[in-house]
Amino acid sequence: MLFGVVVIKMKEVEKMASKKKFKLMSAILTVICVVLVAEAAAPVASIGNSQYFWWIFMIIAFLLPYGLISSELGTTYNGDGGMYDWIRAAYPKGKTAGRAAWYYWINFPLWMASLAVLFPSLITIVTGVEFGTIPSLIIELVFIWLIVLISFFPAGDSTWILNGGAIIKVLLALIMGGLGIYGAVTHGVANPYTFKSLLPSFDINSLSFISVIIFNCLGFEVICTLTDSMDNPKRDIPRSIITGGLVIAAIYLFCAFGIGAAIPSDQISSDTGLLDAMMLLTGQTGGVFISIMAVLFMLTLFGNMISWSFGVNSVARYAAENHDLPQIFAKHSQKNNMPTGAAIMNGIVASVVVLIGAFLPDSNLFWSFFALNLVLFLISYLPVFPAFLKLRKLDPDRERPFKVPGSSGFQKVLAILPMILIIVSVFFTAVPLAFDSETLSATLPITIGSVLFIIIGEFIIAYCRKKSAE
Repeated sequence: MLFGVVVIKMKEVEKMASKKKFKLMSAILTVICVVLVAEAAAPVASIGNSQYFWWIFMIIAFLLPYGLISSELGTTYNGDGGMYDWIRAAYPKGKTAGRAAWYYWINFPLWMASLAVLFPSLITIVTGVEFGTIPSLIIELVFIWLIVLISFFPAGDSTWILNGGAIIKVLLALIMGGLGIYGAVTHGVANPYTFKSLLPSFDINSLSFISVIIFNCLGFEVICTLTDSMDNPKRDIPRSIITGGLVIAAIYLFCAFGIGAAIPSDQISSDTGLLDAMMLLTGQTGGVFISIMAVLFMLTLFGNMISWSFGVNSVARYAAENHDLPQIFAKHSQKNNMPTGAAIMNGIVASVVVLIGAFLPDSNLFWSFFALNLVLFLISYLPVFPAFLKLRKLDPDRERPFKVPGSSGFQKVLAILPMILIIVSVFFTAVPLAFDSETLSATLPITIGSVLFIIIGEFIIAYCRKKSAE
């Protein structure tokens, strides 16, 4: 009898040990895989040399305080609910946490749909085969549901995907930056550096890219939802965030400098992506090099979506278990405890979006879907910063393995400044600032879509609260 109990206990220990595959290096690479978006460095370069000011300013004013605050909250309130846990701990009675969870979740299938519509054109670059509407839809749906399928399994089982995605992202960013610097050295600087050109520009075009830069800095909280897969989350979370943040900041600046030095800003637009920038840098529209870059870029898209799915699905599940989202999101695998309900809902919503998009007249579906997801995504972060300040007051004696340094006044600045930047970026992304047909056609769908999803979220949260009270 005693022997049998010992064997059972040993098996339980072995099972627990097998789950903890997420080492510190994997955590750092996951942060890079989640946060680093090499694709977005090119369109920001369209604002000219003032991009360097905005990159440096946003790294100091947003990335740094957001990383510090995420490190403290993630190690103090460590659990798989991530930012939802933090907000709910600060505001337990209201709907604030539920709203944040809704915006945080709904952005993901919209983002997945925006990347899915890129895949047929990427495959065309590699194979030379043009796809019609139906084949393109099939490719997009395969992309979506493959991500859903992989997200059924724990992060520890997908470590190789997350690590590989991070390494490829860094490689692509370094190649793009290196090509730019080589082009500038051999052919001269495309955008002459003058004192005036380096000053920040406050025109509508430049300010609209604040949201893109902030988007490029978000995602630190995702690593905080993977505590079950980590050996020592209280140690590894701040180390991975700080190390990953420094690497990401350096790569963004290097990549931005390479593109800005070699490509005239008037040749870059908001639609210009990583591959477009490489084509401009090399003067090639095809060939072996561009095909290899396209394949690597496709792999990074998979890595990005898979890494984000773990955080988004965990937040949605915890919100459902606390009756802030429908119970379908609370469904999970009995075998590995993964939130399968949220994953399936991701696939359903993203599939509906790409099916509708196939019949829309607007050819730039990527930006339309991406901008909508961007607005909702940024809004979800607004409560995180006041929650940090409130939890310091509500729970001053709680052990904080990592603590944001400085006085209370300094901490208020760290929390308020990112909030202001988010509000400004949402305003310039979602609100039409002119009434000409071109501006309205580009911005009005984003405005209407954002308002619509906000209203839908209010109805869903109210219904779930009412249902739980019955």
